[in-house]
Amino acid sequence: MKKETGSEPKFATKTSPDADPALLELFKDSIMDIYWAENHLVKSLPKMIDAASSKKLKQTITTHLEETKVHVSRLEEVFGLLGEEALAKKCDAMEGLTLEGQEIVEGTEAGTATRDVGIILASQKVEHYEIATYGGLTQLAATLGLSDISEILAQTLDEEKNADVLLTELAENDINYQASQES
Repeated sequence: MKKETGSEPKFATKTSPDADPALLELFKDSIMDIYWAENHLVKSLPKMIDAASSKKLKQTITTHLEETKVHVSRLEEVFGLLGEEALAKKCDAMEGLTLEGQEIVEGTEAGTATRDVGIILASQKVEHYEIATYGGLTQLAATLGLSDISEILAQTLDEEKNADVLLTELAENDINYQASQES
């Protein structure tokens, strides 16, 4: 996976001298995994936007779609800092979460707040997966002495946490109540 150039690129980040090579490989593998996941979300989120009926929910997911595109770019920057080509490794977890979201959409009536509740639930599962992943990767990058990469990942972590908060507020302050009133 490493580019064969004969020497390390000038922009490659140096790990701590005592960093375990196996730990660094696990880190890189995990970056490839979340890179696939973020790219998959760029393709999947428009379906959730189309399926949602609440204008606020559509806007919240649309905003996060734009953030997700930035997350992809940041991960490409991380690959560059590692001196690696941006490669994706299929993320089975994200594939499963997005399939579950599609099943929720298919199993609920179009135009209902109940469907919107399901979309929020599915979206929060995705956010929690991303929060766990970016949280772990941020800490691992710091442990490996990759402070510049840790900062990049922490920025994305903060945005994922914010997306989760916005979804929670939308559910608690609006959509869950609307769904409870549907007959």
